[in-house]
Amino acid sequence: MFSLHIDTARTWRGGQNQVLLTVTGLRARGHRTVLVAHPEGELARRASEGDDLIRLAPAHEIDFAAAFKLSRMLRELKPDIVHAHDPHGVAMTAMALALFGRGETRPAVIAARRVDFHLKQNSLSRWKYKQVDMVICASAAIRAMVVEDGLPDTRVVTVHEGVDLDRLLAIAPVDVHKALWLPAGAPVVGNIAALVPHKGQRYLVDAASVVVRAVRETQILIFGEGELRHALTRQIKDLGLEHNVRLIGFRPDVISLLKSLDVFVMSSTSEGLGTSILDAMAASRVVVATTAGGIPEIVEHEVTGLLVAAQRAAPLAEAIIRLLENPDERARMGHCGLARVRERFTADQMVDATLAVYHCVAGTPHVADNGSQPPSA
Repeated sequence: MFSLHIDTARTWRGGQNQVLLTVTGLRARGHRTVLVAHPEGELARRASEGDDLIRLAPAHEIDFAAAFKLSRMLRELKPDIVHAHDPHGVAMTAMALALFGRGETRPAVIAARRVDFHLKQNSLSRWKYKQVDMVICASAAIRAMVVEDGLPDTRVVTVHEGVDLDRLLAIAPVDVHKALWLPAGAPVVGNIAALVPHKGQRYLVDAASVVVRAVRETQILIFGEGELRHALTRQIKDLGLEHNVRLIGFRPDVISLLKSLDVFVMSSTSEGLGTSILDAMAASRVVVATTAGGIPEIVEHEVTGLLVAAQRAAPLAEAIIRLLENPDERARMGHCGLARVRERFTADQMVDATLAVYHCVAGTPHVADNGSQPPSA
């Protein structure tokens, strides 16, 4: 099975990691893959160099020049599958295939959906998803939303994301106290997520003001960068938490540091699935998370962690305090978390399920006339 993968993001987040895991996993199984990635993006930097890496991304959602280049590539390469991993990639693929003649053989089109945001209801969005043969959703919660937005349920499937468990287990832990100059013996709570509104770090900072009064010396570390850095810095200062809550930024050794956290927290107000949670569970860290989106499909309440309502600081603080005060409970839930990842959320399982979708759609009649023209901008 020959698949061509498109991801247009310049940044590196969980979605780009899943693309790389998919591509490398398929190659390991003997399938040819080509990756089309942003010329200046982190995904292209981390991917293997050579003929199977093409540096191309649209300047905006409707970029006819980029679509023309992709159309020419598809004619030359003749992949069985085009797997578009983000909405801009879906649009570029749909426009590229619109340039094919009616007699030309077209690849099947797969679209990935990793966020629990509703599909746009404008003409471009409706048209581009009409060209898609199957949508792979990262969680059942996303699948339900996509079907609600009008896509036939026969063309929408759930494939949970996964982690490279062997690689993660092989990473040596780093003492977070020494690495970040934290007070010796202080309890450490961590969050790994982009600093954007739907990740909900403002609720974690509010919860921190309660946590540090109950469990003295607690350090709350927020790893990641984004548009809310300034706002969160101001919030931390206003609450007098400068010595307890730290915005660490991007760290390439974040998995090593994750392994020495006491509690991992995901405070999202919406979340497709949450691969950072999977990383934490694979590292045997207990999780406190909200019930947003697909998170309950990962975290089993009272077994692998604690689930609380989203957008509420008080229950978040209560759950964190409970686990900080109960080391045996932390250890038990952390052990169960690793077992759950091993059973249901490995990269190998994700790649095998994705390949099964490819075999299902390859060579079958397309769901729409892919030769139809895109709506005017």
